[in-house]
Amino acid sequence: MDVQMYADRQRMAAAAARVGAAAIGQAIAGRGEATVVLATGMSQFEMLEHLVALPIDWSRVTVFHLDEYVGISPDHGASFRRYLRERFVARVSGLKEFVAIDGDAGDLDAELARLNGALGGREVDVCFAGIGENCHLAFNDPPADFEASDPFIVVRLDEACRRQQLGEGWFPSLEAVPERAISMSIRQIMAARALVISVPDERKAEAVRHALEGPVSPQWPASILQRHDNCHLFLDPPAASLLANPPALIDG
Repeated sequence: MDVQMYADRQRMAAAAARVGAAAIGQAIAGRGEATVVLATGMSQFEMLEHLVALPIDWSRVTVFHLDEYVGISPDHGASFRRYLRERFVARVSGLKEFVAIDGDAGDLDAELARLNGALGGREVDVCFAGIGENCHLAFNDPPADFEASDPFIVVRLDEACRRQQLGEGWFPSLEAVPERAISMSIRQIMAARALVISVPDERKAEAVRHALEGPVSPQWPASILQRHDNCHLFLDPPAASLLANPPALIDG
């Protein structure tokens, strides 16, 4: 795993965007198109700002996203579809396709079948993601299912995850935070050719410590990243503050 620590969030985000853009460019050069998975949440704000400013031929790129709450409309302030349409899709020119997760679909089984049919058998060139305060990867909360084979699954959100969403200001109360989500599975995330993981903030420090220095365990879902041979993890000093062996600080 390639772990880099930058002096501040902007430098960290810019570096993550550059690595992801390079992977996209390599895929386009190699076979004429690329498939990308984008994450949402506060950890991705700055990275997306840098990514959309880079010279990428988006007309050759198909984008999926990691997860969406069950029962959330695309107009809800916490909707990840809305997040990506506003912060990414509307800001790039000529995107080939954005495959959105319909979290408020009337038939979840049919929606899963649609998503899994769209992604199944397709090689993902780069997956951008973060790590949750409870060490979740996408919405795979502990204990995560490391064996689920479908690209997308329905998962139940634990209280720590729901409290993180409340604490970040996406919902007015804990009761308003949905208890289920459609999430990309761990095996599908790990199947991406490259992973670009951005993790700022001190509140993620314990999760980062378990992800990097603990055993690989479903109790700490992001620890599975230790087994990916092309994973790039970007930290700021607060996120790395509990590591016994933090990476050298990059100040540029």
